[in-house]
Amino acid sequence: MIWQWLGLWFSAFSSATILPGTSDVALLAFVHAYESLWPWALLVATLGNGMGSMVSYGMGRLVPDKHQPSERIKHWIDKYGIWALLMAWVPFVGDGLAIAAGWLRLNFWLSSLLLVVGKFARYAVLIGGLWVVV
Repeated sequence: MIWQWLGLWFSAFSSATILPGTSDVALLAFVHAYESLWPWALLVATLGNGMGSMVSYGMGRLVPDKHQPSERIKHWIDKYGIWALLMAWVPFVGDGLAIAAGWLRLNFWLSSLLLVVGKFARYAVLIGGLWVVV
């Protein structure tokens, strides 16, 4: 069963980077197959996705100052500040938010916390939705 756990973690990790990933499908398939392990699956997926976001944050710190985030990302950060990181789970926008947080040198620890909280909430809603549908 170690391969299933590693697959879930890697899928969640890669989904939070610029690499393509399918963490939603992997998490729901895992929970469907091993219902009693859903709390651990939620934890593994959240940690993997959070770690992937922090890699994106680190990539943002490497971006030279002369490069700017996209207008859409800048709008979110300007409008909501660091709290925009709670929305880092949104497809396409989320990776940009984590990268922008690093580029803007937002506080590492607060950024990490907000990224993980948002991703945890998303995965919890997905698992809850699975039980409603199935």
